[in-house]
Amino acid sequence: MNGDTGNLPDQDGPNLESSNDILIVEDSASLSTLLRQRLEQETGARTFHCASFDEARLLLTTRKFTVALTGLNLPDAPQGEILELLSEHKVPTIVFTATLDDETSTRYAERKIIDYIVKSDNRTVDTVVRTVDRILTNGAFSVLVVDDARSARSGLVEILERQNFRVFEALSGRQALDLLAENAAIELVITDYHMPDMDGYELTRSIRATRSSDELRIIGVSSSSDRRLSASFLKAGASDFIYRPFVPEELQCRIDNNVETLTQLKRLRYLAERDHLTGLANRRFFFEKNPLLRPVSSHDAIAILDIDHFKSVNDNYGHEAGDRVLKTLGGILNEMSAANRYLAARLGGEEFAIYMKDTNAFQAHSFCEQIRARVQATDIPLQNTTISVTISAGVVEMEERETFGNQLNAADQLLYMAKKNGRNRVYSSLTLPEALLPEPN
Repeated sequence: MNGDTGNLPDQDGPNLESSNDILIVEDSASLSTLLRQRLEQETGARTFHCASFDEARLLLTTRKFTVALTGLNLPDAPQGEILELLSEHKVPTIVFTATLDDETSTRYAERKIIDYIVKSDNRTVDTVVRTVDRILTNGAFSVLVVDDARSARSGLVEILERQNFRVFEALSGRQALDLLAENAAIELVITDYHMPDMDGYELTRSIRATRSSDELRIIGVSSSSDRRLSASFLKAGASDFIYRPFVPEELQCRIDNNVETLTQLKRLRYLAERDHLTGLANRRFFFEKNPLLRPVSSHDAIAILDIDHFKSVNDNYGHEAGDRVLKTLGGILNEMSAANRYLAARLGGEEFAIYMKDTNAFQAHSFCEQIRARVQATDIPLQNTTISVTISAGVVEMEERETFGNQLNAADQLLYMAKKNGRNRVYSSLTLPEALLPEPN
């Protein structure tokens, strides 16, 4: 039995821990070694290997697993007994199989495994890694199942939990809307059509009034014989539809496709909202999508920062050095802002901004002074030397009666005054006489 130390039971009792641990039950040493290397490298999960039924039985008493990969013909269990063992321990299972036909597919469906992979395929390892990565990723997704029929609902919940999703249940459309209002993390809804208070069509329309398809996907389900029902669901805003009785494998594929679509959309949205060089929020996100701006509070603050003499860095050391300076400052701003749940952004060129929620003038000034001091003390390595830079900042505490644009302009004026009066300093209402404070436009 191979794996991390601690595979065997501790003398003080079982160690039933789990952190995306993967169990590989396979008597082929070469295949199991390759799988372990690829899975650990590409998913970041820990893998544990057993070459026999007895080894797996012992390990399962000491540790919980997110997913198991297993062949059926083990030296001490040639009739697929390993599936019963994994089922007893409630471990979601992916099966290696040498053959695939209708009878085999039906038998696997009855065993309620996650998936099966043809072992003879020359892309076996790639397929395994992709499948396992999907299962691990599913753990970050919340799914809502809406159906007033307990048996139908529990069947869907079982399939989803086996796929490692976090699952919520609703018995009616009204309850579904309440759960969605309370749990913004729900990103997939699977809803039946016939329900007592509102049908799935009405529920879909109600959801779409507040959540778009790039934020939440909806799959309609019905046992109706009306073949026009799918079109009605889709026109109401559903992302997909499936008729009962469905083949679990088909449902799984439809769910996977919708989750993959959501993942890609989130990735594209993230890239569209990030500055490509520093990884901070970009100007568009800061002004248009900034969640801290809703609502603007008189207890918030904003700062505008600028790198002093940045042009001379590019002139003396080249644009690659300038990029290194921007990345370094971006890293400092991201680290320090994240620790306080502030939002840092690159507005363009060498100009940056920080929005500080629930922060008064004194706290904001102190925070920006900490940033200024850290930047000044940071040596930035270049090819044959190191350089250091300084920043100047203007800070204002927000006023509810003023527009965001006006207050940003006030911070910008304070930044201008800081640079005019020597640079490498933070200017705010705390540092200037009242007569010298910039007035919002």
